[in-house]
Amino acid sequence: MKKLTGLVVLILVLAGTINAQRWSEKKVNKWYKKQGWLVGANFAPSSAINQLEMWQAETFDLKTIDKELQWAEDLGFNTMRVFLHHMLWEQDSKGFIKRIEQYLKVADKHGIKTMLVLLDDVWHPYPKLGKQPDPTPHVHNSGWVQSPGHDVLIDSKKCDALEPYIKGIISHFKKDKRVVIWDIYNEPGNTNGSSYGKMEPKNKAKYSLDLLKKVYKWAREVNPSQPICIDVWTSIHKELDQMSAIDKFAYHNSDVINFHCYANAKTTENQVKRLAQSNRPLICTEYMARKVGSTFQEILPIFKKYNVAAYNWGFVSGKSQTIYPWNSWGKKYTDEPALWFHDIFRKDGTPYKQEEVKFIKSILK
Repeated sequence: MKKLTGLVVLILVLAGTINAQRWSEKKVNKWYKKQGWLVGANFAPSSAINQLEMWQAETFDLKTIDKELQWAEDLGFNTMRVFLHHMLWEQDSKGFIKRIEQYLKVADKHGIKTMLVLLDDVWHPYPKLGKQPDPTPHVHNSGWVQSPGHDVLIDSKKCDALEPYIKGIISHFKKDKRVVIWDIYNEPGNTNGSSYGKMEPKNKAKYSLDLLKKVYKWAREVNPSQPICIDVWTSIHKELDQMSAIDKFAYHNSDVINFHCYANAKTTENQVKRLAQSNRPLICTEYMARKVGSTFQEILPIFKKYNVAAYNWGFVSGKSQTIYPWNSWGKKYTDEPALWFHDIFRKDGTPYKQEEVKFIKSILK
């Protein structure tokens, strides 16, 4: 009996190992075909300066979320990319799950599927719970925070302590049809040179890659019904064999190829063609920066032509202040820029550019 039990356990373990692998091209393309053309934005309500303010119990603003997702539905968007934060799990995992459930219920009401982002290496490297700072006037993303941030990233034991968060969130939503995909780590290795570069650890890319491999392993062990992906974000002009170590890991291990491309139409199309060599679905999870020629009118037709899912950065102008460009960290702005960098709507729901909204609605019909 003991031998038989051991054999059964071994078979189950092996079966789990076999299942918890990168999806085959056939499986992931079959999944993608069922989704239709996924188009939406990176979303945080205008009332939140960062992920913590979006999700903490004291500032969770479901009324604004509902109102702004209604505007997304009216526009024709069917998906949103939303960032989580590990500190919220550590503070109150049950409460955090409850608020995510509330968000998903509202999003689903508006016909919107959600991509959940688990970790993020961008902007302030020292996140803190509690009241978040007010925005620095006229500065792009002046209050966004990293997850896990500097102190956890450089400590392998603290990194290991993230496992319950990663597995807990994915396990709870692993069969939830409202969650369309998992983005397990946004822009790993980003050194934030123009903003917080002096506060970042030396050789950050090494620390981030080490953590990324752990997070990827944990996510695969949960084996969700949704695909898993990681951002390819530094290789806009590079051939596949010239990518960074982090981008190579993302490209070779993601179920769908998730990439960022803030560039004009020609560069964007070239990037799409290179990444299409994977024979896997392509999802651009960050684009649309008007100042660099990445506009809806220029880029969405390319994505439609090649069936690339699209998530532009920014939706409603608010505390994130992403109507200002990245260079607002070094260049002083005193008023609203004539040309918005990101975002589509003002806080009252009026479009920044009516012709832009008209175009989006027409291409999404």
